[in-house]
Amino acid sequence: MHTIAVLALDHVVAFDLAAPVETFGRTRLPDGRKPYRIRVCGSAPEVVTETFGMRVPYGLDALAEADTVIVPGCSEKAGPPGDDVLDALRAAAARGTRIASVCTGAFILAATGLLDGLAATTHWAAAGLLADLFPAVEVRPDVLYVDSGQFLTSAGAAAGLDLCLHMIRRDLGSAVAADTARLSVMPLEREGGQAQFIVHDQPPAPRGSALEEVLAWLADNADKDVTLDAMAARCGMSQRTFSRRFREQTGTTPLQWLLRARIRRAQYLLETTEHTVERIAEQSGFGSPTAFRERFRRIVGTTPQSYRAAFHGRARQAAAS
Repeated sequence: MHTIAVLALDHVVAFDLAAPVETFGRTRLPDGRKPYRIRVCGSAPEVVTETFGMRVPYGLDALAEADTVIVPGCSEKAGPPGDDVLDALRAAAARGTRIASVCTGAFILAATGLLDGLAATTHWAAAGLLADLFPAVEVRPDVLYVDSGQFLTSAGAAAGLDLCLHMIRRDLGSAVAADTARLSVMPLEREGGQAQFIVHDQPPAPRGSALEEVLAWLADNADKDVTLDAMAARCGMSQRTFSRRFREQTGTTPLQWLLRARIRRAQYLLETTEHTVERIAEQSGFGSPTAFRERFRRIVGTTPQSYRAAFHGRARQAAAS
């Protein structure tokens, strides 16, 4: 039987802890047997979460007997992981144990140094901080999970379920994983990546900068045929100077910024209107529906039709509630 140790530390995120416990715990082989043994372990016999306290039945020594270790995320109130936790994770890795993190659990795993030189992900809102704190890790903020072999990381909250199903499929095959997905009322594979779950505000404009006015103008005119020359002219700069200062202050090129603003407008229209994809392409400033579909898939990670099926009406429901 495959033993899974789920790490519970103070201020653990309850969902991140429960998701692997429940997902692996309800997995069954075709003959009805349980393939996984679940052990919740930690460095203390009791831990606190944001809303309740809980007893932890196993200590860190349980990691030594585990085939897989799951590291859930912790809230902002949690301090840095103790040396005992980091040492136990490193020792497990040295034995070849598979280690996976859920959401901000990637910070704990990265603190061991085990992710250095590897691709990893975390919640999109924390991806920038993860990259800043651990520059040796290749942070990928636009995916649901990353499988680097021995080490796996998942994005925020529900992406932990996707990662669990992926590991079950890797361990036991698609049929068992599909059965677990049905029991969890989850698709075995979700189309797209994290990008489709990001709040659809316009790309940020640096406050007080020389570009603030032109960025606001771009956001208001994203549906129009805006040229680089027109952008530079609004700032009274040459194209070369404008492009250089734009990259310095936003981290991207003017045309890439404009494309993302157009995609965000399209996301809003897909969520809140009944307009056809062809009309939304025009309203968002794309020259053709084909170009729109290709760019949307590249940036968001799914098709406009699939995005609408998942999110249509939610913005209006949220506004009404």
